[in-house]
Amino acid sequence: MTETLWKCEQLRAGQVYNTLMFNTREEAEKFKAQLNKMEPDMFCRIEAVPVKMVWN
Repeated sequence: MTETLWKCEQLRAGQVYNTLMFNTREEAEKFKAQLNKMEPDMFCRIEAVPVKMVWN
């Protein structure tokens, strides 16, 4: 298991619509690309999150 997870927040009209966690940045970027094809009006923000911030 890695020490970092990648959080992808989906935003619409400035509000967080959904939050997903991924093991790698590549997985998050792939999801973002698929989402942009299906829903071009939704913005995705991807950021690194240390695992210790998610689970104790």
